[in-house]
Amino acid sequence: MAETTLQELAQRTGGRVVGDGATVINSAATLEQARPGQITFLNNQKYLPLLKTTRASAVIVGEEMESAPPLLVSADPYYAFMQVVVFLHGHRPHADVGVSPLASIAPNARIGENSNVHPFATISENATIGRNCHLYPGVFIGPGGRIGDDCIMYPNVVIYDGCVVGSRVIIHANSSIGQDGYGFATNSGRHHKIPQIGRAVIEDDVEIGAGCAIERGTLDDTVVGQGSKIGDTVTIGHGTKIGPHCLLVPQVGIAGSVTLGHHCILGGQVGVVGHVKVGNLVKIGAQAGVINDVADNATIIGSPAISADKARRAYSLIEHLPEMRKKIRALEKRLDNLDASERK
Repeated sequence: MAETTLQELAQRTGGRVVGDGATVINSAATLEQARPGQITFLNNQKYLPLLKTTRASAVIVGEEMESAPPLLVSADPYYAFMQVVVFLHGHRPHADVGVSPLASIAPNARIGENSNVHPFATISENATIGRNCHLYPGVFIGPGGRIGDDCIMYPNVVIYDGCVVGSRVIIHANSSIGQDGYGFATNSGRHHKIPQIGRAVIEDDVEIGAGCAIERGTLDDTVVGQGSKIGDTVTIGHGTKIGPHCLLVPQVGIAGSVTLGHHCILGGQVGVVGHVKVGNLVKIGAQAGVINDVADNATIIGSPAISADKARRAYSLIEHLPEMRKKIRALEKRLDNLDASERK
């Protein structure tokens, strides 16, 4: 870990110091757990009371406020905190092991300079690995697979035949890229497998969590757009197009032939049916079920997913439904009595 001053961190992040800029910082922590020598951040107002009790030596905030510890004021405190953590702690280091003799590498496979292939990784015929890559034990690159520069493949990642991974891509353990899409033709009560002749294409700067499954296309390619970040145990169906810079939180499931625009955010356990189009800058709340096209800039929640404003009003009524039911029954009874009186 590096050791620095609050003033230097302000210079690195483009922020400004309120308080003692000579305060020494050696690591980062949360507001609750921080101790002297550590820096933390405040990005959510519900944690504001902790500002008075934190033991941190400094706090990154979005605006100047009364506080016991010195402040680093930044227009984007969460981004500034990211920069500080990278400087103080760095990313996970990867050992330079070269190409292990215990790896299985086809004679015509190509491996770029300074790449590291760990024991028991497999690189198949006509596969290409770029420069400065790390392939951990159990990684499988299928025939004709292409991996760009500066990629990290954690243990047991599988890249199927013919699939393409761009540069600076991180894929975490046990994820599968390019397995067959879920495509079957049913005839006379039996399900017949449809050959999946498309590819899976992962563009530059994508990160894919652990245990994900990204299917290859039936006819055209499945694509995960540049800069998108995919959480753990996410499934993306065949032929789906994920736009650039999307965030898919863990356990999202997207069926085949879906189009997702740029900078979309899908909360945990969101499900999207096949053949729908989701616009740009769309936000979808956790556990929502998307069954129709979604316009640009929409925020939707619920199952089936509807406008967040409408959904909040609808869901606020749920707890009152039993009482409303009683009142409706009482009104119906009164109406029946009135009808009976009129008939007399």
